[in-house]
Amino acid sequence: MIKSFGSLYAGHVDFPDLGFDATPVNDRWLSEEQLNTVYSKAEAIAKTMDSNGFDIFWMAEHHFQREGYEVIPNLMLLAVHLAHITSQIRIGCGFNISPMWHPLRLAEDYATADILTKGRVVFGVGRGYHTREVEVFGNPMIDADANRNLYEEQVEIINKAFNEESFSHHGENYNIPPDVPYRGYNLENITVVPRPVNRPVACWQPIVSASERGLDFMARHHMKGIIGGGAATGGASDEVIYSWQKMQEKYGTETELGGNLCVGFSLHIADSEEKALEEARPFFEENMKMFAPLGFVRGLSDAQINALGSGSAAKTAGIPTLKPSVEAGNWLVGTPESITEKLMKLQDRYPGLDMVNVGQVIGTPQEVIEEQLQRFGEEVIPHFS
Repeated sequence: MIKSFGSLYAGHVDFPDLGFDATPVNDRWLSEEQLNTVYSKAEAIAKTMDSNGFDIFWMAEHHFQREGYEVIPNLMLLAVHLAHITSQIRIGCGFNISPMWHPLRLAEDYATADILTKGRVVFGVGRGYHTREVEVFGNPMIDADANRNLYEEQVEIINKAFNEESFSHHGENYNIPPDVPYRGYNLENITVVPRPVNRPVACWQPIVSASERGLDFMARHHMKGIIGGGAATGGASDEVIYSWQKMQEKYGTETELGGNLCVGFSLHIADSEEKALEEARPFFEENMKMFAPLGFVRGLSDAQINALGSGSAAKTAGIPTLKPSVEAGNWLVGTPESITEKLMKLQDRYPGLDMVNVGQVIGTPQEVIEEQLQRFGEEVIPHFS
């Protein structure tokens, strides 16, 4: 049964133009003043969610994006601030990209946020997908195997830091602690100070490829998964959800179908489906311009992807419209009544699913995001109370 509703904000600023006919992604180079509006926008969204029945406001970590699409570099720093200007909503890290961190620093920063917000920050980690980000920080992204190996070792270290009073770790990428003298003795272990006071720490990870190795790693470490939303295609997948249930059973976690998952959807509400489709079209197009070249829109040819970077050429490139995404269940588009009905069917289909994310894609202006979240909170969430 769905008990918790959240929304993901990846950190885009408002743009002066949107859609296939608008400025190509690589041609956007926003001013410092424009980029810094992300913080007042995040504040406004958090306050809107806090007063409209939402449970978690998720944000995404990204770097170096002068284009203005994802411009929040430090989730936990912002989360502490947002927790102090809201009253009850939790702030989710969706996600800290651990290959851009030292795992001990990430563990310390989360523990500090946990203490300062009295447990209102939700921990989450991911491997990343921007070469410009991860590789600039000196770690692998192009080499996917090296990236995954690094990520998995980092998560193991973070778990030790959270859960053990003192520990050591000696692996492929990290030697903690090094064999060095300290005040008359040689280091053999360390203690992370502080540790989160709300333990065990629930750790969330995106499920994108849903590879056997990835699901196995998550289940072995008792992590939780988010399917869809943000860069990834929204909506639920029977194959992935059944595989996740079986993988959890392998490590002794028995759940109903959909347990320890959150399913994310892109959302647009209007008084009719036709009106909703028309209103959401430019946001859908801007989002596709951003993420198709990164491999998140399946089925496009190289020519179509090139057209998305060439302004109006995308209009005649045969690129899919929003309607097929709605029909496939990736987007929730329509009236409050039709969206409520779809979510009711979702919880009947996956009885263990208790958390759903609904949100607006990259490109959606602040005014629209606030209006959409308020309407969802007033006209949909009460049906799940």
